[in-house]
Amino acid sequence: MTPVVPASKAELIQNLKLSCNSLLDKKAEDLKLLYFGDKSPLTDCFVIATGTSDPHLKALRNNLEKTLKENSVETLSRERFKPGGWLILDAIDFVIHLFSREQRENYALEHLWKDAEEISLQELEIE
Repeated sequence: MTPVVPASKAELIQNLKLSCNSLLDKKAEDLKLLYFGDKSPLTDCFVIATGTSDPHLKALRNNLEKTLKENSVETLSRERFKPGGWLILDAIDFVIHLFSREQRENYALEHLWKDAEEISLQELEIE
Protein backbone atom coordinates (compact mmCIF):
# COMPACT_ATOMS: atom_id res chain seq x y z
CA MET A 1 0.00 0.00 0.00
CA THR A 2 1.36 3.42 -0.99
CA PRO A 3 1.58 5.89 1.91
CA VAL A 4 -0.61 8.96 1.62
CA VAL A 5 1.52 12.08 1.29
CA PRO A 6 -0.06 15.27 2.67
CA ALA A 7 -0.76 18.02 0.17
CA SER A 8 1.21 21.22 0.24
CA LYS A 9 -0.68 24.26 1.46
CA ALA A 10 -0.94 25.57 -2.13
CA GLU A 11 -2.28 22.21 -3.31
CA LEU A 12 -4.78 22.11 -0.44
CA ILE A 13 -6.04 25.61 -1.33
CA GLN A 14 -6.36 24.66 -5.00
CA ASN A 15 -8.30 21.49 -4.12
CA LEU A 16 -10.58 23.42 -1.77
CA LYS A 17 -11.30 25.92 -4.57
CA LEU A 18 -12.13 23.08 -6.96
CA SER A 19 -14.44 21.48 -4.41
CA CYS A 20 -16.22 24.70 -3.46
CA ASN A 21 -16.76 25.70 -7.08
CA SER A 22 -18.11 22.23 -7.85
CA LEU A 23 -20.59 22.48 -4.96
CA LEU A 24 -21.61 26.03 -5.86
CA ASP A 25 -22.14 25.00 -9.50
CA LYS A 26 -24.88 22.67 -8.22
CA LYS A 27 -26.34 25.31 -5.89
CA ALA A 28 -25.03 24.07 -2.53
CA GLU A 29 -26.24 26.28 0.31
CA ASP A 30 -24.46 27.73 3.36
CA LEU A 31 -20.97 26.63 2.33
CA LYS A 32 -18.42 26.79 5.17
CA LEU A 33 -14.79 25.81 5.47
CA LEU A 34 -13.24 24.96 8.82
CA TYR A 35 -9.43 24.85 8.93
CA PHE A 36 -7.78 22.78 11.67
CA GLY A 37 -4.11 22.81 10.77
CA ASP A 38 -2.25 21.02 13.56
CA LYS A 39 -5.32 20.93 15.83
CA SER A 40 -6.58 17.70 14.26
CA PRO A 41 -4.61 14.59 13.36
CA LEU A 42 -7.47 13.49 11.09
CA THR A 43 -7.64 16.18 8.42
CA ASP A 44 -6.66 19.76 7.66
CA CYS A 45 -10.09 21.08 6.75
CA PHE A 46 -13.82 20.37 6.70
CA VAL A 47 -15.97 21.62 3.85
CA ILE A 48 -19.60 21.76 5.00
CA ALA A 49 -22.55 22.40 2.70
CA THR A 50 -26.31 22.03 2.72
CA GLY A 51 -28.52 20.44 0.09
CA THR A 52 -32.25 20.98 -0.20
CA SER A 53 -33.29 17.33 -0.72
CA ASP A 54 -31.85 13.82 -1.09
CA PRO A 55 -31.71 14.18 -4.91
CA HIS A 56 -29.89 17.52 -4.47
CA LEU A 57 -27.40 15.94 -2.05
CA LYS A 58 -26.78 13.15 -4.56
CA ALA A 59 -26.23 15.69 -7.37
CA LEU A 60 -23.79 17.65 -5.18
CA ARG A 61 -21.80 14.51 -4.38
CA ASN A 62 -21.79 13.24 -7.98
CA ASN A 63 -20.54 16.57 -9.33
CA LEU A 64 -17.91 16.78 -6.60
CA GLU A 65 -16.65 13.24 -7.24
CA LYS A 66 -16.46 13.97 -10.98
CA THR A 67 -14.54 17.22 -10.40
CA LEU A 68 -12.06 15.63 -7.99
CA LYS A 69 -11.46 12.66 -10.28
CA GLU A 70 -10.91 14.92 -13.32
CA ASN A 71 -8.32 16.86 -11.32
CA SER A 72 -6.56 13.77 -9.92
CA VAL A 73 -7.56 14.51 -6.32
CA GLU A 74 -7.40 11.21 -4.44
CA THR A 75 -10.30 10.19 -2.23
CA LEU A 76 -10.30 7.42 0.36
CA SER A 77 -13.96 6.61 0.68
CA ARG A 78 -16.73 6.14 -1.75
CA GLU A 79 -19.97 5.24 -0.08
CA ARG A 80 -23.03 4.37 -2.06
CA PHE A 81 -25.81 6.92 -1.89
CA LYS A 82 -28.25 6.21 0.90
CA PRO A 83 -30.95 8.74 1.75
CA GLY A 84 -30.40 10.03 5.23
CA GLY A 85 -29.39 13.64 4.97
CA TRP A 86 -25.62 13.34 5.51
CA LEU A 87 -23.02 12.36 2.90
CA ILE A 88 -19.27 12.35 3.52
CA LEU A 89 -16.43 12.37 1.03
CA ASP A 90 -12.90 12.00 2.39
CA ALA A 91 -10.31 13.69 0.17
CA ILE A 92 -7.50 12.91 2.64
CA ASP A 93 -6.40 16.47 3.43
CA PHE A 94 -9.99 17.66 3.67
CA VAL A 95 -13.36 16.07 4.31
CA ILE A 96 -16.57 17.21 2.66
CA HIS A 97 -19.80 16.94 4.65
CA LEU A 98 -23.03 17.36 2.70
CA PHE A 99 -26.09 17.77 4.89
CA SER A 100 -29.82 18.24 4.66
CA ARG A 101 -30.89 21.30 6.66
CA GLU A 102 -32.30 19.11 9.43
CA GLN A 103 -29.19 16.94 9.78
CA ARG A 104 -26.87 19.95 9.66
CA GLU A 105 -28.74 21.52 12.58
CA ASN A 106 -28.78 18.18 14.40
CA TYR A 107 -25.04 17.46 14.12
CA ALA A 108 -23.89 21.10 14.28
CA LEU A 109 -20.28 20.41 13.23
CA GLU A 110 -19.45 24.11 13.27
CA HIS A 111 -20.22 24.15 17.01
CA LEU A 112 -18.43 20.89 17.77
CA TRP A 113 -15.23 22.20 16.19
CA LYS A 114 -15.24 25.69 17.74
CA ASP A 115 -11.44 25.87 17.82
CA ALA A 116 -11.24 25.57 14.01
CA GLU A 117 -10.55 28.68 11.98
CA GLU A 118 -13.23 29.51 9.42
CA ILE A 119 -11.92 30.23 5.93
CA SER A 120 -14.14 32.59 3.98
CA LEU A 121 -14.95 31.99 0.33
CA GLN A 122 -13.50 35.43 -0.36
CA GLU A 123 -10.13 34.29 1.04
CA LEU A 124 -10.16 31.49 -1.52
CA GLU A 125 -11.23 34.00 -4.18
CA ILE A 126 -14.54 32.22 -4.76
CA GLU A 127 -17.55 34.34 -5.58
